[in-house]
Amino acid sequence: MLKKVIAQLKDWFPAPEVHAHCDGPCGVYDPAAARITAEAVLSMTKKILDLQPASNDPAAVVAYQNTLSRFIAIKEEQAQKTKEEILILWTDYFKPVHLEQFPDLHDTFWKAAKLCSACKVEVSLEHANELLDAVENIHKIFWATKNRDIVWYKAS
Repeated sequence: MLKKVIAQLKDWFPAPEVHAHCDGPCGVYDPAAARITAEAVLSMTKKILDLQPASNDPAAVVAYQNTLSRFIAIKEEQAQKTKEEILILWTDYFKPVHLEQFPDLHDTFWKAAKLCSACKVEVSLEHANELLDAVENIHKIFWATKNRDIVWYKAS
């Protein structure tokens, strides 16, 4: 009975058709998450490079290896999250009209995604810094498409 009433109401008051310029409603997309994760990649890379065993004592070596493996796991996880965030922006937010405004858009995102991969498989301060720079560039492009001047800032 209730289903019939609901069906009748839907017939009488159909939902209006809606359109959006992106896959989700405006405000869903934001490069901030990519900034946070890229900063974590840089932070973990620095920590890995600075980490030294306290001594040759077996317990100290185990503690060093444990900490090192944790830092590596975090770095790789955050690099993957950065990649996911920028790929979502690239594939879901940016449209052909944005290519007219930023002709190197595809190359920018492709290179940023490649930097994420590089940061996962190696410990390179240079690549970690380049990744953060690439995310900053994506931040600037993203907000320019919305005609907004959002300040780039880093937590660290």
